[in-house]
Amino acid sequence: MSVVGYARVSTREQNPAAQEAELRAAGAERVFVDHGESSRVADRPQWVACRDYLRPGDVLVFRALDRLAGTEKMAIEVVHELVDRGVSIKSLTEPALSIDTSSPMGQAIVGIMAVFAQLRVDTIRANTRRGLAYAKSQGRVGGRPTVMTPERVEAAANLRAQGYTMAHIAKVLGVGKSTVARTLTRLDQDSAQPAISVQS
Repeated sequence: MSVVGYARVSTREQNPAAQEAELRAAGAERVFVDHGESSRVADRPQWVACRDYLRPGDVLVFRALDRLAGTEKMAIEVVHELVDRGVSIKSLTEPALSIDTSSPMGQAIVGIMAVFAQLRVDTIRANTRRGLAYAKSQGRVGGRPTVMTPERVEAAANLRAQGYTMAHIAKVLGVGKSTVARTLTRLDQDSAQPAISVQS
């Protein structure tokens, strides 16, 4: 079993030395450091090297979960990948995230995380569909065809829930930033409307 450390700083001006020292003090025999890399980028050079280096039974230690992932979705994916490979994780500042994946309790915690993550995704999808259905019931159809198809609306809502900016969402969907902003504003307004009751 090896203790492996991972550190990351977002800009070139920042110094990762303090993180590296903390990881060494926590027993890390080798430390991978990404310098000037965003947590929202999955394929950071040293993070990729770190994942390739890890073996079943190893422990990955880091200062905080935001060093590994920039969104909730990414964090859950990372944890699941490591669990599937038999790697335990240890956060120096978040004891609740120090999971021994070789133990039944650790595996149970990861399972609970997965359930809540899926519930969150399902809730976003349900709210999106409800908003679209309400808009349709109010006659908001016809006219110039919109570039925001139901699939794009759902994708925009999911991306926003993960913390992405309007500019990033627009770039991913290939539409204008103002289009995304209008769509999400309308979706929020529609979702806030009370359910329609039919009186007999």
